[in-house]
Amino acid sequence: MKIRSLMVATLIFLALGGTLYWSEHRKPTDESAKVSADTPPAILKLDETTINRVELKKKDADPIVLAKNASGTWQIAQPKSFSADQNAVSGTLATLSSLNSERLVEDKSSDLKQYGLGQPAIEVNITEKDNRTQRLLIGDDTPAGGAVYAMLAGDPRIFTMASYNRTSIDKSLNDLREKRLLTESADKISRLELIRTNQEIEFGRNKGEWQILKPKPLRADSVQVGELVGKVTDARMDLSGSDKDLKDAASAFGRATPVATAKVTDQSGPQELQVRKNKDLYYAKSSVVDGAYKVDSSLGQALDKGLDDFRNKKLFDFGFNDPSKIEMHNGSKAVFLSKNGSDWWSNGKKMDPGSMQRYISDLRDLAASKFVESGFANPTIAVTVTSDDGKRVENVSIAKSVSGYIASRENEPTLYQLDSSAVDALQKAADDIKPAPTPGK
Repeated sequence: MKIRSLMVATLIFLALGGTLYWSEHRKPTDESAKVSADTPPAILKLDETTINRVELKKKDADPIVLAKNASGTWQIAQPKSFSADQNAVSGTLATLSSLNSERLVEDKSSDLKQYGLGQPAIEVNITEKDNRTQRLLIGDDTPAGGAVYAMLAGDPRIFTMASYNRTSIDKSLNDLREKRLLTESADKISRLELIRTNQEIEFGRNKGEWQILKPKPLRADSVQVGELVGKVTDARMDLSGSDKDLKDAASAFGRATPVATAKVTDQSGPQELQVRKNKDLYYAKSSVVDGAYKVDSSLGQALDKGLDDFRNKKLFDFGFNDPSKIEMHNGSKAVFLSKNGSDWWSNGKKMDPGSMQRYISDLRDLAASKFVESGFANPTIAVTVTSDDGKRVENVSIAKSVSGYIASRENEPTLYQLDSSAVDALQKAADDIKPAPTPGK
């Protein structure tokens, strides 16, 4: 009886094991079939890096041919030779190289006209390095909208694909053109010349800091000069108008009044941008792009500035890094301060951090309201600030004047007109410096 029960149990176990094995091995096949059925087929799957030529044909428009040169840079070869916007081309190639359908409409259609594919609105010829070609045809919108009909030449299948894919592919010549008027990068520029009718200013960059070289060596406001360099190197042609507007830009530039010429130089050499103004419109002509173009007004406004707009008005250069030593003489008063770690000390006493930071902040913010040529005499305040691990020592003298105060930096010809309120605040901050509270009190 026991043997018989054991045999029955064994048979049941084997049956359950076989069922489990069958279900586990059948399950992936069934799910795979379901996924395959639910996943729309791809229209194109290409290696983007192997594409070296793209021809875009549209009804009632000249074909646009994009070709990759020997250095791997995309150029517009037809209908005219232009530099191409590399980002715009990359966006189109990314769409073409991985183009998915939304659904398969027909395996084989006998009437392409009903989908707008008999004479497609857009035809894209793609050539790869091995001269293999693909021809994508894009037809009408679907009745429900949000998608278009598409197919590959030589493939009888009809697909729908998302309308946003067509938008990414359907580019005009102006969409694909390089719109930058200068090709040098702002971070590579080492020299900038700003030539205006009544003034020439030359800037030079050394170790990331800008200086004014002409009309004479002066401290420059690196932020202001950096913004100017950015505006010039980011200047773009406005191609939004009609063909007539674009043609008229050349004659408008010729009639316009010169604003300024900007010359930028990097390791590859100089490039030049001329900007002119006609009423409220600005036009520019570049040394690296043929023709004249309308440009944004902000470019013209950035160039229409004088020398003082680019000069450094701050009295001290220690910036947001706290100095290590400060010495200030104000008549019979004298302050000697030195920093050790995060603490400030004076005459062997630790100073109150709050009063020190207010004083340092007033030193940091001390700036000219304007530059003057004379009026500095009999200074009553002298400040020496040491920073940058002792590498920078700045000596500033301040004298009372009829209109407030005038300051001078050691070994510099510039005179800085200061507002009385700023100097008064600095003197008060110096008087308010006090020892740190004694622990426990």
